[in-house]
Amino acid sequence: MASKHRALDLDGPPVTDLTRRIMQNVGDRDTTPELAVRRALHRAGLRFVLHDRRLPGRPDIVLPRWKTAIFVHGCFWHRHPGCPYATMPKTRSQFWSEKFERNVARDAANRSELEALGWRVVEVWECDIKKRRFEEPLLSMFRRQPRSRSLTPT
Repeated sequence: MASKHRALDLDGPPVTDLTRRIMQNVGDRDTTPELAVRRALHRAGLRFVLHDRRLPGRPDIVLPRWKTAIFVHGCFWHRHPGCPYATMPKTRSQFWSEKFERNVARDAANRSELEALGWRVVEVWECDIKKRRFEEPLLSMFRRQPRSRSLTPT
C-alpha cells in the first residue's frame, strides 16, 4: 500500500498528495488579479503584450509604447511588506522562509535588469486589486508620461 505522505520534511509534517496537487494547480498566468489589471488597462485604451519572454522576469503585462513592464504580484508569494495577506505558513517554516527569500531576490533582480535596460517597472499588489485601490494610480502613470518612440526593448 502506497503511503499518503511522499515528501518528508524534518521541519514539519509530511506533504500529502492532496496538498501537492493543490500547490501544483496554483496558476502563474491569467489569474483573477492579473485579469482585473488587464481589463482596466484595456478599458483605458492601452494595448499590451502578455508574458514577453524577451524581457527579464517575463513580466505579466508589457506596454511597449510606454516602455513599461507590469508585474501582478500575489502578496503571499512575493511578500508584500506590511500586508496581512503575506502570512507565514505554520508548518515547514524553514522551507517557506527559503522559498520566499528566493522569490523576493528574483523579483529584485528582474526589476534591476529591466530598469538597467531603460524600462519602467510597476508592481501591482493583489491586496490593492482586491480593495480596488490600483486602477487610478496605475492609469495616471500613462496620462503623465509621454510615449517612448521605441516599440522594442533596447
